[in-house]
Amino acid sequence: MAEIIVLGAGMVGSAMAVDLSENHKVTLADLNLNSLEKIKSKTGLINTIQLDVTHTENLKNAVQPFDLVVCAVPGFLGFNVLKSLIEAGKNVVDISFFPENALELSQLAVQNNVTVIVDCGVAPGLGNIILGYHNERMKITDFECLVGGLPKIKKWPFYYKAPFSPVDVIEEYTRPARYVENGHTVIKEALSDCELIEFEKIGTLEAFNTDGLRSLIFTMPHIKNMKEKTLRYPGHVDTVKALKAVGFFDKKPIDLKGQLISPIEFTSKILFHEWKLEEGEDEFTIMKIKLKGSDSDGNQQTIVYELYDEYDPKTQTSSMARTTGYTATAAANWFLEGNFNEKGIWPPELIGKQTGCYEFVMAYLQERGVHFNKTQS
Repeated sequence: MAEIIVLGAGMVGSAMAVDLSENHKVTLADLNLNSLEKIKSKTGLINTIQLDVTHTENLKNAVQPFDLVVCAVPGFLGFNVLKSLIEAGKNVVDISFFPENALELSQLAVQNNVTVIVDCGVAPGLGNIILGYHNERMKITDFECLVGGLPKIKKWPFYYKAPFSPVDVIEEYTRPARYVENGHTVIKEALSDCELIEFEKIGTLEAFNTDGLRSLIFTMPHIKNMKEKTLRYPGHVDTVKALKAVGFFDKKPIDLKGQLISPIEFTSKILFHEWKLEEGEDEFTIMKIKLKGSDSDGNQQTIVYELYDEYDPKTQTSSMARTTGYTATAAANWFLEGNFNEKGIWPPELIGKQTGCYEFVMAYLQERGVHFNKTQS
């Protein structure tokens, strides 16, 4: 039994803490006392502490007693928090999805003799593990990942609810999107190349470019075509583009009756209520991964993974928390069982290639009711 601290008591962080508490001694840390009280009312297995992760020395002191840190802080805090955790000499599994390049911290992690698994959610994360596994077994030429988390009830005008902070979602909608085409990295605006795609259980969704490849651009340069697209209900993209076009996502403050107001902070405040996924609200995660390439004999192969997962009323856990959180807790348990001891920054595609990792993660998810349909042709 290991001692683990989870940073962030949001929807996903809380789900991870509960899952890990089945086999480990878990402490959940957050600045928001209400979030901590909520989890304490649900289970007596988890310790809680109030912690402001932006106070570097307090953070480093707080994590010292623990064998592993699982980081689920908002993306805009993620890079600096991870840097502090590495400096504190802590092993980390991270899902904060910050915009900076985590690989820049690799040398620091090696120097501090720690193992850091980053981007270990559903996408990036689970899709990367799948890619890493198959990359060892076939020559891959094409990788495509379509993924989205959506409420079952479509509410005008956004047709969307966010299990994460609106600031993080807006970051995805404003950061330039990178993908790989014919061996070259292409950069386009987020929300571009919108297309309608039909899904069996859902109907029509729109898919658009976001910067979801992240580390794959650097770790899998031999794959000639790679693309990740986000899925939403039709109409969402046009509404978000309108907000973006008129300046609601701008960071530069504007003067309003003598007060300087940041448009993006104002927008995030409004959208926090509009996009908030209510406790117990029905939602789902949908994901489709397609790999193309050839086996060792030169035979062409196409492998498709399809995931559809819903809110679990029994455990009162959202699908996005299940698919994102349980991927991270699977990786945490795999690491804690002594299966991996390499130091540095490790994106999920590079742990997916390790012996037994893919099998461990997929079995772990299946035990928790997260199932993939895999086809091969």
